[in-house]
Amino acid sequence: MFISEAFAQTAPAAASGGGLESMFGSLGQFLPLVLMFVVLYFIMIRPQMKRQKEHKSMIDALAKGDEIVTTGGMIGRVAKMGESMLQVEVANGVELQIQRSAVVQVLPKGTFGK
Repeated sequence: MFISEAFAQTAPAAASGGGLESMFGSLGQFLPLVLMFVVLYFIMIRPQMKRQKEHKSMIDALAKGDEIVTTGGMIGRVAKMGESMLQVEVANGVELQIQRSAVVQVLPKGTFGK
């Protein structure tokens, strides 16, 4: 009732000793993976690196008096600058201390009213 012996069959390309066809066969298995990585690089990784570079240059160019928007959505004017922190005036006499990296956008002058 049960199969007592099993015999494996070899594929014609493998039986003939490999050669050029088997080399392209193994390369063909990795081709979709390589193509997927290339597409991901150009669609996701490269634009993200560009945005990071632009954000870093914006943070480095901050100056006292610039009007900014933070990641929390608060709008204010840079009052004091430190190495990694900023003092942002959000109202007359009200200053907040935030990290430089929390700045999302630099607004045009005159946007933040008194």
